[in-house]
Amino acid sequence: MITVQGLTKVYAGVRAVDDLTFEVESGKVTGFLGPNGAGKSTTMRMVLGLDRPTAGTATVSGRRYVDFPAPLREVGALLDAGAMHPGRTGRAHLRIGAHSNGIATSRVDEVIEQVGLESAAGRRVKGYSLGMRQRLGIAAALLGDPPVLLFDEPVNGLDLDGVRWIRALLRGFADEGRTVLVSSHLMSEMQLIADRVVVIGRGRLIADTDMEGLLAGLDGQRIRVRSPRADDLRAVLAAEASVAATSADELEVRGLPASTVGELAHAHGIPLHLLAEVEQSLEDAYLSLTEGSVEHHGHVPTALAEGATR
Repeated sequence: MITVQGLTKVYAGVRAVDDLTFEVESGKVTGFLGPNGAGKSTTMRMVLGLDRPTAGTATVSGRRYVDFPAPLREVGALLDAGAMHPGRTGRAHLRIGAHSNGIATSRVDEVIEQVGLESAAGRRVKGYSLGMRQRLGIAAALLGDPPVLLFDEPVNGLDLDGVRWIRALLRGFADEGRTVLVSSHLMSEMQLIADRVVVIGRGRLIADTDMEGLLAGLDGQRIRVRSPRADDLRAVLAAEASVAATSADELEVRGLPASTVGELAHAHGIPLHLLAEVEQSLEDAYLSLTEGSVEHHGHVPTALAEGATR
């Protein structure tokens, strides 16, 4: 388990991380989300002992990362795929990591095969594409077969095949009982693999919840219902729920399950052409949660914005 308790980091008077507390459980993929500058990378760097906290603690299985005698056997991490010596081969890069942590050299070839870099392992890193460097970074994280894994934007630079591969890899690790923390801006990917989400903004915790609850709706389950007698149905439902018309024949209902909406319509002889629960996307939930925490906003010219909605 990764435990962050009261974690704070101040740079030149600016609180990059502000009294942050959360836990990352084993056997689950936890998505670590937030706008640019929210403090995600700084938090992960403190977990890995690369930055010293101003206050608070960040531990893995109750210990600081720097106290592990062979850290690659305990924690695997990919924070920056560019942090590699460009003159070394991919295989040499991995051998150095293995040697420094007492890991058998045979493990190097195993992880090279696991990430699909067999044909490129003997080439110098400076000739690697971004996706290849990403795969090499993942291989380095897997060297010690660790129970805890941290990845910052792991799909960056990967093609579609690579994205599907990393998705299955991370899901598989969690299913094996490992602890997996993944930071990403790709909400569609996080929705597919994450069991829980930790959302931060301006260095502070905004949400720490399971994916199912988040997608059910921040303000409760919504029901879409369509009927040629929408006005009559609205009158029936208004006494027990919040009802809003979204079109001439469609309503959005909050406060009642779909089964109850259907039963009430049937009891009053009102025909239904659609009855469905509305599951918001992770992107919708994320944007709603972080609305007040985004520091930099771009502006789209009116003509372009109008064209994008056509």
